[in-house]
Amino acid sequence: MHQFVLVIDFGGQYNQLIARRVRECGVYCEVRSYQITVEEIKKLNPIGIIFTGGPNSVYLEKAPKVDPALFDMGIPVLGLCYGSQLMSYSLGGKVESRDETREYGKTETFYNTNSLIFKGLPQKAISWMSHTDYIAEIPEGFKVTAHTANCPVAAMEDASRKLYGIQFHPEVNHTENGIKMIRNFLYEVCGAKGDWSMQDYAVSAVKAIKEKVGDKSALLALSGGVDSSVVAALMSRAIGKQLTCIFVDHGLMRKNEGDEVEAVFGNSGINFVRVNAEDRFLKRLAGVEEPEAKRKIIGEEFIRVFEEEAKKIGKVDFLVQGTIYPDVIESGAGDASVIKSHHNVGGLPDYVDFKEIIEPLRMLFKDEVRALGAELGLPKELVWRQPFPGPGLAIRVIGDITKEKLDILRDADAIFRQEIANAGLDRDVHQYFAVLTSMRSVGVMGDERTYDYTLALRGVTTTDFMTADWARIPFDVLEKCSSRIINEVRHINRIVYDITSKPPATIEWE
Repeated sequence: MHQFVLVIDFGGQYNQLIARRVRECGVYCEVRSYQITVEEIKKLNPIGIIFTGGPNSVYLEKAPKVDPALFDMGIPVLGLCYGSQLMSYSLGGKVESRDETREYGKTETFYNTNSLIFKGLPQKAISWMSHTDYIAEIPEGFKVTAHTANCPVAAMEDASRKLYGIQFHPEVNHTENGIKMIRNFLYEVCGAKGDWSMQDYAVSAVKAIKEKVGDKSALLALSGGVDSSVVAALMSRAIGKQLTCIFVDHGLMRKNEGDEVEAVFGNSGINFVRVNAEDRFLKRLAGVEEPEAKRKIIGEEFIRVFEEEAKKIGKVDFLVQGTIYPDVIESGAGDASVIKSHHNVGGLPDYVDFKEIIEPLRMLFKDEVRALGAELGLPKELVWRQPFPGPGLAIRVIGDITKEKLDILRDADAIFRQEIANAGLDRDVHQYFAVLTSMRSVGVMGDERTYDYTLALRGVTTTDFMTADWARIPFDVLEKCSSRIINEVRHINRIVYDITSKPPATIEWE
């Protein structure tokens, strides 16, 4: 129903950021593996194609390639970094390695503003480079449209064939006017109309859900978080009383959170069932330390609880989940590396006793989910609620899980979140939480030696949750958090603050 841009992934670290930038420009896009065929591309009918960067050298035998016929389809193509080199190599240009003049980081770049890609932009600005290989000779029919002191082909194009290559990364904030370059490709080259919005998505999603479900029933895995709450509102609008929301209180929630979820949804007009399953989950998790094993156990147990509750309700055909796009990508979509299996994607068991799983948010980023929630009329406090992983505190307790450790973490995390809110930072720091590490250290309290847990505090700023920077929380706020936690929570004698961005770290510790 929408104009569509295809992002072809070659393993670049910014591939999801490219997709996010395209959507910010009002154009729908999806990321697919470089192994996609020309016939599959024709069926998708994209108005444009973007090649991502990647860690390989295009001239190596096993480097990822595309069918050269792709360039003759008449579809505009924009290659970024590796994608630009691949375009050149595939069409007869030369790509070489030059270690002595490799470029990484902010680089002064000179643009030919007669190019549609650089239309309306300054002739000189900073771009973000990250390459050792470079385009030594451009293919026949191309011309150079940007250069740097060390990179003779920072951008190239064959405007007659609508083929464009950019050696740097316009999708990152470090590149000045980078989003404008992407927007120029979409609107000046591809003829985009900008028909992607949450208002349109809400209408089309409700229609699609009605058509799929018909007169049958659906069961929603409601956690009370942003994603599942938005799904609940969307599904309720589409099928009303045919929906039953099951809230599984697995004993891995934040302090008082189970009761808060019930207070919000128990009297909302939605069929709401709370299942107290703490003992069941803790028994299965006992002695398990490996993060992936935790996630898979929790994912399977979730499904089994839902199946049991569905049988109590009667025949239920559909299971509904709040899976979002970052969940899919991090769980190893296509040829992407598995960063971690989300309990509702890679953590699902092989057999699920439902006709089908419905995931209305599967292709949305977190900020798009929030925008959809606002469009559906959800209260601001729910739309902007702190993200919370499906496995809950199981992946914020490092190592084996016990009720005692969970209670320690609940109390410490509640203090941290309270002080962030008191400081007025709860909308500036996009995700913040505490992690109970498995490390113990020596301390002194009341003139006595202690040997207790080290607690890590984590805060990040982000727009899409695919990349994130560590939050610069003021020292006085961190000091107050540390003082309160050590004085009010037993068995913690040391506090550390995580100053690692994503990448190289993930937002969660496990």
